Amino acid sequence: MKTPVTFSTSDATSHAPLIVRDRNGEYFSAQPEDILQAARALLERKLQGQVFLDRPETVQDYLRTRIGHLDHEVFGVVHLDAQHRMIKAEEMFRGSISQTSVYPREVVKDCLLSNSAAVILYHNHPSGSPEPSRADEALTQQLKAALSLVDVRVLDHIVVTSTTTMSFAQRGLI
Repeated sequence: MKTPVTFSTSDATSHAPLIVRDRNGEYFSAQPEDILQAARALLERKLQGQVFLDRPETVQDYLRTRIGHLDHEVFGVVHLDAQHRMIKAEEMFRGSISQTSVYPREVVKDCLLSNSAAVILYHNHPSGSPEPSRADEALTQQLKAALSLVDVRVLDHIVVTSTTTMSFAQRGLI
């Protein structure tokens, strides 16, 4: 019988270390970011192969957990198979606090290598405002056109902040 990983702190208001047990049964001090990173990895493994579009909130919550905390922009793609099950999700480009460069050729190439039938594009706004810029809208249309040439559907583009998300599909922008 497996014993669950345990967490403990001596005082929630202090900066006492979190104690975790690794796979070998050894205990060590972990930083809160280590725990969050492990939780994100666990969530991604759990979602892999699952139907990812049964509820738009599922996708939005997943992405907010994945990149909402970042202090720099990233642009990524959730790759989906023909039944909209997640193949993988990955950040493809990293930028500064207010912008990132996205190369459509690289997105198309990655979709072909992943054998994606559909994708959900995403990026974060560290500023805290989920409103898409004109550049965000233009990029979405450019990627949609490029991916349609290789039969990959763009289902959504989600802008993520630490507290909220904005869906292009829900706004009728896709």
